[in-house]
Amino acid sequence: MNPQRMLRQSLEDLQRAGVSHVPRQMAEVAALLNQPQESASPAESPAATASLPQEQSAPMSQLSPLSLCSSLSLKQRVSRLKSQAKQVAACTRCQELADTRTQTVFGVGNPEAEIMFVGEAPGADEDRQGEPFVGRAGQLLNKIVEACGLTREEIYICNILRCRPPGNRNPSPVEASNCREHLEAQIETIAPKYIVCWGTCAAQNLLGIKTPIGKLRGQFFDYRGAKVVCTYHPSYLLRNPPAKKQVWEDMQFFRKDMGVNLK
Repeated sequence: MNPQRMLRQSLEDLQRAGVSHVPRQMAEVAALLNQPQESASPAESPAATASLPQEQSAPMSQLSPLSLCSSLSLKQRVSRLKSQAKQVAACTRCQELADTRTQTVFGVGNPEAEIMFVGEAPGADEDRQGEPFVGRAGQLLNKIVEACGLTREEIYICNILRCRPPGNRNPSPVEASNCREHLEAQIETIAPKYIVCWGTCAAQNLLGIKTPIGKLRGQFFDYRGAKVVCTYHPSYLLRNPPAKKQVWEDMQFFRKDMGVNLK
C-alpha cells in the first residue's frame, strides 16, 4: 500500500473515532502527499502548507482529499484520470471478472464536474462499449439528467465496480473492496461537490453502511466534504415505473440545494 493511501486510511479511522484535530505535522505531510505531480516541489511551493493553521493541531476537515485536490487544473485532472484508467485496464485483482470481461469500464464525463454519479457495476452494454450507463438504464438516466436542466457532459459518471459481474449479478463485498481504491482515486481527482448514488449497492458501498435505499433518500450524507444523495437505480425504475416519482423528488431535493428549482 502506498504512503498516501496509508495516511488517508489512518485519517479516516481517526475521523470515525471522533477525532476532530490531528498534530500539525501530520497535516503538513497530508498536504504534501496530496500535491499534484505537476506542481512544484515543497521547497519551491510554500503555499502547499500555508493554508494550515499555525497552532500545533489542524482540523480534520482540512485534511479531506477532496478539498486538497479541488485546486487541480484541468490538465492535471485529465492526466490523473488517464493514469488511473491504465491501472484499471491492467487490474486482475478479481480473477473471475478479469477472465470474463470484454473490457474495463472506467468512467466518463467532465473532469471538473461538480456532480458525480456513482452506479453499481457495468452491464452487458457497458462491458461491450466501455462506458457506464449506456444500456436501457442509461437511456433513462439521460432523460433524468435532461429533466434536471443538465447535460451528461457536465457530469462525471462511474460505478462501484469497473468490470461486469457475470450474469449482471451484484458485486461481492470482496470485489467492491478490491475496486475501492480506483473509486476513491476518481473521486479525489474530480473532487465533486455532490455525489449521487444510484441504487442500494452504490449507496451502501460508498458510505459503508447497510441501511436500505428507501431510508437513505431525502437527506444529505457527507463524504469528505461532498454532499451525497441516494436514490433508486434507473434499472429499478424500468421494473417499477411508479418509483420515478420518488427519484424526481430526490432530483428536486439536491438541485434545490444547488440553487435550481425543478418543477
